[in-house]
Amino acid sequence: MSKHAMVGLVWMASRQLRKHGIRVNCVSPAGIVTPFVCNSHDQYTLEEIEKAFKPRTPLKGIALKVRNIADAVVFLASDDSAFVSGHDLVVDVGFLTQGMQFNL
Repeated sequence: MSKHAMVGLVWMASRQLRKHGIRVNCVSPAGIVTPFVCNSHDQYTLEEIEKAFKPRTPLKGIALKVRNIADAVVFLASDDSAFVSGHDLVVDVGFLTQGMQFNL
């Protein structure tokens, strides 16, 4: 629900601020493999968690990483996205269309 609320806020803010030339967008990531995730699952290393993620992603052999989210944010902040506003860029390796299942 909170992600949906954020998307609504972005959409309304983009409508109100467009007359000032301000673009408003957001990025909605799926679960990301980070050292923080490893710390919350004491018995698993980063490599073990990545290994658990990879076979369950719709894109074979890929685990979503912080760099992927950063690239999306940089794109939305760049001139390459000059005509993009009010958009929710979903960076989830296709989880939205496939559903998520993880077995560690």
